[in-house]
Amino acid sequence: MFNIYSSIFIFAALGAVFVVAPFVISWLIAPRNPSQRKSSTYECGEAPVGSAWIQYNVRYYIFALIFLIFDVEVIFLFPWAVTLRSLGVLGLIEMFIFLAILALGLVYAWKKGALEWL
Repeated sequence: MFNIYSSIFIFAALGAVFVVAPFVISWLIAPRNPSQRKSSTYECGEAPVGSAWIQYNVRYYIFALIFLIFDVEVIFLFPWAVTLRSLGVLGLIEMFIFLAILALGLVYAWKKGALEWL
């Protein structure tokens, strides 16, 4: 049984090595000469003005999440359209239900004013 899963364990170990090794190597060979000037914020040669803690309106994040939802919808529509003939009527009904749920979410966001920038 170990013979069956050995290749999976080997690939997982190699993957972990490829992820951890660059961090370890950079930690070992990176120069460490901290100074006040090196630790300061760099903004294209300009001195930073104000605090870095700026509160953004939550609508920007909601707008981005709505975009992601419909972006994922498009990702699901393409494979469905390619395999529509093999899925039959049941696949068509399931996709209409999926699209209806997403449309209800869009209507809800629209009614709540999440799509308005002002």
